[in-house]
Amino acid sequence: MAPRTELTLAVIRHAESTENARKTTLYRDPRPWAGTAAHALSRDLVGLTPRGFEQSLWLRRALPELVGPDPVVRTSEYRRAQDTATLALPGLPSEATTALNEQHYGDATYMTKRELFATYPEGAEDRRLRKHLWVPPGEGGESLAGGVLRRAGAFITALPVLASTAAAGAVVAVTHHTAILALRTLLEGRPVTDLVDEARRRKTPNAAILLYQLRDGHFHAAGSAEPDC
Repeated sequence: MAPRTELTLAVIRHAESTENARKTTLYRDPRPWAGTAAHALSRDLVGLTPRGFEQSLWLRRALPELVGPDPVVRTSEYRRAQDTATLALPGLPSEATTALNEQHYGDATYMTKRELFATYPEGAEDRRLRKHLWVPPGEGGESLAGGVLRRAGAFITALPVLASTAAAGAVVAVTHHTAILALRTLLEGRPVTDLVDEARRRKTPNAAILLYQLRDGHFHAAGSAEPDC
């Protein structure tokens, strides 16, 4: 099947999770678990809050008008993204992909900044001043400007073929804050540093929808929406 030359992409930040609501849930100083265990907790344990459930139901009402029936659905491998998709798009199959995963913080996962800087002082300056270049220590650690951006690029490159399997040529991607920064860098042609600076003032809200359309080989921002709950 030939790739589409036009498609609609809805990029969604997962609905509110327990970690969004309470940053102290899994953070401890000193941290009681190893980095690999902390990452597994982040990936598999952290689910949605009651507010996140309501936001997912808002997505269920909002998405049909924006993407039409039966879009292709892709999520990250994290529970909070998969739960959002299941609630927002009931009955539609979804597939998890590493391309939409949150930035992997390696051995720094769930470390407080104090413990991180004390344990890995060699990376402290980048973490403070050049967050997009900071590579978290340990296996799997990736920077926003490196690994996350590469994964986002691979996802975008595959979109035309992916959309060709959907009747309306629409793809819904349920992902995370840092992955959205990388996707926006490529979809909007903006420097990642500008987006990081904007995110310091206001992150993409939970369950917010960023809409893009591919026309004549280029993506164009086509609007956005965010829940009132």
